[in-house]
Amino acid sequence: MKNKRILGAYTSGKDGPLLVITAAVHGNEPSGVIALKTIFKELNKSQPIINGTFLGLIANEKAFEKSKRYLDEDLNRTWTAENLEKPDENSSEQQEMLEIIDIINDYRKEGFSEIYFIDCHTTSSSSLPYISVQDIGKNDIWAQQFPIHIIRGFSDIVTGTIDGYFSHQGMTGFAVEAGQHDDKDSEVYHEGCIWIALREVCALNFYELSNVPAAALKTINDTPTQKIFEIVRRFGLKDNDDFVMKPGFENFQPIKKGEILATLNGETIKSTRDAYVFMPLYQSQGNDGFFVVEPVSG
Repeated sequence: MKNKRILGAYTSGKDGPLLVITAAVHGNEPSGVIALKTIFKELNKSQPIINGTFLGLIANEKAFEKSKRYLDEDLNRTWTAENLEKPDENSSEQQEMLEIIDIINDYRKEGFSEIYFIDCHTTSSSSLPYISVQDIGKNDIWAQQFPIHIIRGFSDIVTGTIDGYFSHQGMTGFAVEAGQHDDKDSEVYHEGCIWIALREVCALNFYELSNVPAAALKTINDTPTQKIFEIVRRFGLKDNDDFVMKPGFENFQPIKKGEILATLNGETIKSTRDAYVFMPLYQSQGNDGFFVVEPVSG
């Protein structure tokens, strides 16, 4: 019986790397799943030659079925040493985590030359697509092969992320935030980034497909010149906080020192510097109110 978590696995039988794509770590973010289904349909139709193996997974399968961000806890915060050593059998997300690890470990036994990954996400606010990368190993170097903005430091501030876990397991990769949850372009940018990854990692020739992927062309040609940003502040929330983000903020929007950003338990929250707002919270679930980022010079 096929594992429903595995959306597809494609290989030409040639030696090479393993490329793992995880989607729906948050169950209310379907665009990565949609993109993967589109890609596997084309690969199975055209049968192009690739090096290694391409694997696509639904991460939070149960939450995805219910279109909820998570059921018991945020799956993108569960990958801690404590949870890995002694997982909570009553946590749906921690059990999902263990199942993903089992699948990855089974594939590791095949002895791939390298393992690469992309973790697909979307945001609650309008956003340009961007990469969230942890500066470990070759992650940052590989991220710069893609044509979209880069954010450094998210997994250094927030513990328990899946990309942080994969990176510390010696895998090379990052998270791609493709845009707002319900924006059709999010599906396009996830698809485009995955096609680019297949080209860069598995030596896929786009001309062996039925058509050069329109999503890849849009991602390459229609996004702004890549800039690199660093997170300088996280505004975190507690479970019972009453947090309301001021309407209208988008990712990478400039903010001024003293500008009102949100209210927390009835108190006004103002920016402490001239910078850019990042991941403003416009949904009911989540413990990150917003982040503040600044561009990296040079």
